Amino acid sequence: MDPNQGKFRTVAGCVSAAAVTLLLVTAGGFTLFQTGGKFLKVHPEQKVLAGKVTVEKINYKGWANCYRLSNGIVDAIVTADVGPRIIRFGFVGEENEFKEFDEMVGKTGGNEWRPYGGHRLWHAPEMMPRTYFPDNSPVRIEQYDGGIRAIQPTEPTTGIQKEIDIRLQPNEAHATVSHRLHNMNAWPVELAPWALTVAAPGGRAIIPVPPRGPQPEHLLPTSAMALWAYTDLSDQRFTWGRKYILLRQDKESRDPEKIGLIDSDGWIAYARAGHLFVKKFDYFKEARYPDFGCTVETFTNKDMLEVETLGPFTRLDPNAAVEHVEQWFLFRDVPGPKSDSDVDGEVLPRIKEIKVH
Repeated sequence: MDPNQGKFRTVAGCVSAAAVTLLLVTAGGFTLFQTGGKFLKVHPEQKVLAGKVTVEKINYKGWANCYRLSNGIVDAIVTADVGPRIIRFGFVGEENEFKEFDEMVGKTGGNEWRPYGGHRLWHAPEMMPRTYFPDNSPVRIEQYDGGIRAIQPTEPTTGIQKEIDIRLQPNEAHATVSHRLHNMNAWPVELAPWALTVAAPGGRAIIPVPPRGPQPEHLLPTSAMALWAYTDLSDQRFTWGRKYILLRQDKESRDPEKIGLIDSDGWIAYARAGHLFVKKFDYFKEARYPDFGCTVETFTNKDMLEVETLGPFTRLDPNAAVEHVEQWFLFRDVPGPKSDSDVDGEVLPRIKEIKVH
């Protein structure tokens, strides 16, 4: 029996969100639907979903089969020619919050792993070649009310099948992203889900440090930080505060940098160009996490910065699956923080106003 059973979610199959769509009539190749007492006309390639959420099949920068979700506030683009990947997330009509590697976007096939950019799902712990199985092949797309599900063929080298759902809330800059790993082997496998967002360059990652307290009331350690062989704590891209750790992306810094942390607050953020991207997740205190217990990690190089969350280790029986859920939020008019006081004044109020539906 999985010692973590009941503390976080394992599923034997996919769970769909339920919502109501009011379709009225189809005429002349267009669908008419009613919202707010008005009739709107939608092209056949665009499907009306829950509330004001729509999904549309598009060609995106050479990938002919992509799906764009929009609620009129934010939009997301899911690739079907490769993946599973969410290649874009941002305010409608504005810059992508995610990094795209221009020389790779639009490519398909091949045996080499390509970063592409955007958001992806891995299974921890990281190792070569298992982690780096190329996601260069088409994925199956399923549409449901309010969202899209992208399902990868089973990886022949691992026997694991990856699946990503993204669902937009109809009236706010909020997406629910569910990541699932299915064990298609005939034997159990231990792994942990690992959700990696490749953020566009020029911003700062924000990681909350677990609450501080006085000595001698607190004699035992309350957290831990993971360092990699290439981690340089003297790197000027780091800002070490009492309450937060900041890591700045710098296109002039040639060396990669990475840290991981036990983040019991259940959020990590990225501030860039006046926007704040927040990922919220569940933390399970008694569970065992990868990389000396990390629930969040951040990696940066000259091109981008990754904002990563991890789920606990799970022993998956054959045909079982584990699910790791992130809640994404996007805010405007947030100055880039450079200190604890900046985070407390500009970022934390946004975190506190978040409500997960």
